[in-house]
Amino acid sequence: MANSTFSGPVRSENNFDLVSKDSTSGLVSNRTVSDGVMDSRRYYLKEWWELLPKLQTFLIGSETKDFGSIADGNEETEEITVTGAALGDFVLASMSIDVTDLTITASVTAANTVTVVVGNFTGGAIDLGSGTLTVKVFPKSQNLVSGANSNFEILGTNMTSALVTRNATSAGIVMTTAGADQDQAIVLPNLANPVAWSDTLWGTENSVSWECSISLPAIDNQKVWAGLKLTNDQLVATDANQAYFKFQTDATNSEAFTDFTVWHFIYSIGGTDYITALPITVAADTIYHLKIEIDSSRQATIFVNGIQYNVATTAGSTGGTTATALQPDTAVTKTAALTNDVDLIPYIGIEAGAGAAEALHVHYECISRTINE
Repeated sequence: MANSTFSGPVRSENNFDLVSKDSTSGLVSNRTVSDGVMDSRRYYLKEWWELLPKLQTFLIGSETKDFGSIADGNEETEEITVTGAALGDFVLASMSIDVTDLTITASVTAANTVTVVVGNFTGGAIDLGSGTLTVKVFPKSQNLVSGANSNFEILGTNMTSALVTRNATSAGIVMTTAGADQDQAIVLPNLANPVAWSDTLWGTENSVSWECSISLPAIDNQKVWAGLKLTNDQLVATDANQAYFKFQTDATNSEAFTDFTVWHFIYSIGGTDYITALPITVAADTIYHLKIEIDSSRQATIFVNGIQYNVATTAGSTGGTTATALQPDTAVTKTAALTNDVDLIPYIGIEAGAGAAEALHVHYECISRTINE
C-alpha cells in the first residue's frame, strides 16, 4: 500500500501503528509514539522538555499561635523550627485568619529556625486571636524563576537544578548525579505545585499507558529505573504496588539480580513482587523506548523498542525469569491483575553506585488513560 491514494477517509477500528522490520531476523517493532492516532475516549499528556525541570520543592513549618494584643507601633516575634532551613534562604509567612492590616515578615535567623515578625502600624491596638502560623522556606540554591518546567520537578540525594542540562548530540534533557556514591537524579511530575501530570489520577483501573525514551552515555556503576511507582525509591521492596523497568550494574544497596547486564521489568501486587529479566543487554549510547500498557482487566504488558515481551508470573525477589520477545498479534503472557484502584506516579531516575557522577538522557515521556473509569 506504499504511496497509495484514497478518495475517502482511511478508517481503522484499532488505531494505526508505525512499524519497522529487521531485515535479518524479520522481527517487527512498533515505533508508534503514545497510542498512535489519539482516541477521543482517552486523555493524553506528552512531555518533550521544552523547558528544563528544576528543583522546586520547599520546606514548610507551622504551629498554632495567638500573638495577643499588639499595641500600635509595636511588634511581636515567634520562632518556628523548619528542619533544613539555612541562613540566606527565602521565606514566606501567613496566618490562617484575617491579619487586619498587620504586617508579617519572616527570615531564617539560624540553622533550622525561622523568625516571624508581626508588626502593628495601624494606629491602634489589635488582637488577632488564635490561628495557624505557617512558613515556607525556599532554599537559595533552588531555581525560582518562571522559566522552569511547570509540569515536572527533579529531586534525589544531593540533586540540584544545575545538574539538569541539554547537550549537542542528544535531544531532551540530561540528568547527572552530584558525584558521590548513592547520589540520585530523579524526574517526576510536579508534586509540590500540582499540575495535570500530578493531579490526574493514574489508577490501575484506568487503563493507563505510559512510555519514555532514555539512554545512558556510559555503562559503569549505576542503577536506572523508569515506570509507575508509589514512591521515587529504586528498591523493589519499597512499594507494595508498582510496574517499572530497572537496570543495575551490581547488587550494592539494591536487589540481588541474577544478571546485572540486562533490563528487568518489575511489578508488585499487594507486596508480592514479580521480576522479569529481559533479553536486552544494556549498552551505552543506545536509545531504549520503554512502554507499559495496563488493560481494562488491570493486567500489564510491556514493550522495549517496540517489541513486546512476556513477563514473569512466578513471584520472587530476584531477577531469574527470562522473558521472550514476541511478534505482533501473537499471544502474550501478561501480569496478573494489579491491585485495584491504586494511583501510581511516573518516575525516571538514576543512582550512582560509586563516588563518580552518572548521567541519564531522558528524551521524552508520555502517559494516557481512559477519560472515565
